[in-house]
Amino acid sequence: MIRPLFEVSTPEEVIKLLKNNLNFKKIIQNNKEVINIKNALYRILSKEIAAPVNLPGFNRSIMDGYAIRAEDSFGATDSLPSYLKIMGEIKMGNRPDFKINPGEAVKISTGGMLPEGANAVMMVEYTEQIDDTTIEARRSISPWENVVREDEDLKAGEIILTKGHKLRPQDIGVLAGIGKTNIKIYKKPKIAIISTGNEIISAESEPRIGQIRDINSYTLGACIEEAGGIPVYRGIIKDEVVLLEQEIKKTIKEDKVEVVIISGGSSVGVRDVTLEVLNRLGKPGVLIHGVSVKPGKPTILAIADNRPIFGLPGHPVSAMIIFDLFVRPLLSWLQGGQYNYNSAKEIEAELTCNMVSDSGREDYIRVFVNEKEKKFYAEPILGKSGLISTMVRASGLIKIGLNIEGVEKGSKVIVRLF
Repeated sequence: MIRPLFEVSTPEEVIKLLKNNLNFKKIIQNNKEVINIKNALYRILSKEIAAPVNLPGFNRSIMDGYAIRAEDSFGATDSLPSYLKIMGEIKMGNRPDFKINPGEAVKISTGGMLPEGANAVMMVEYTEQIDDTTIEARRSISPWENVVREDEDLKAGEIILTKGHKLRPQDIGVLAGIGKTNIKIYKKPKIAIISTGNEIISAESEPRIGQIRDINSYTLGACIEEAGGIPVYRGIIKDEVVLLEQEIKKTIKEDKVEVVIISGGSSVGVRDVTLEVLNRLGKPGVLIHGVSVKPGKPTILAIADNRPIFGLPGHPVSAMIIFDLFVRPLLSWLQGGQYNYNSAKEIEAELTCNMVSDSGREDYIRVFVNEKEKKFYAEPILGKSGLISTMVRASGLIKIGLNIEGVEKGSKVIVRLF
């Protein structure tokens, strides 16, 4: 049962309702695929990965020099060097077929495999070749100095990456290092975008007086791609119950989407259309109409047969902020991941003017950040939530908390950068 109109829910309550009313396990259990690691950046693993072998797999030099027994260098100095017999040179990529005995050395390049008996590499800078078969070692080195041991990077059986991990460039590298070029990941969730409004026209059309081009479909589509989902553009629907209901059902059937976003139709004027439709699509229906966020108060959240449906405000700024608060983390959960609310880059800056906020809501202020004398300043960009240009000019957002009535000029604020 939903609350009456604009008996608003806090952002924390919205997140809790999402988690409590969705069976994520059921959604993602068959939503997996195998892909090559070349295409796996920022994808989320559906299965943990363990190292099948040691890495690098052999004792490997990290310097140009001579592979020796470290004990043969103990006590060596410039004035009292150790003398070692050169037994040859190790070719790159080859396994040495000989053993180093006491008093012997073999020339080795960075990346070369140490022969049996050697346990250190003397840098070439600390040696001097006396003749074709003899070098002076002029410093003492410890066992395994300048060497990566065979299991020093990874040990066979060691868990490298856990289920639900989002792959970074370095993760792709370690997978290549262990020969794991095809991996199991969660599929990207598909998110349908339906724009509503009698005044909305396509971006390609020329607007007449009273009409506006569809901004939100493209903005939200880009947000979905950025968050790791696949946008499904369903176009524009008039504010009519039958048309909207038909379009949502058609979208779910044809495109097999995990989430539906309705842009517009959540405000007082046309709210009954969206609310009526969402309550007829499946249980439990509409859970929330109104969140304690500015801009973005008239947000609707419904769940129909384990499928979340959002009614986002039609104003572009509101739609982007609500997407960031609720849809972005949802996309991570739908791929088996754990959303990190602090993953966005944040900086501390000094507010350039007083900002007033109503207690009882989270207020998100667009700001432009500039740097002067190695100090950051956050200048609020004022404007209504229907003005997309304010987001274009902004560097990021600051949040004024639920029970804070304002922030004074000169205060330190945290800017969440775009």
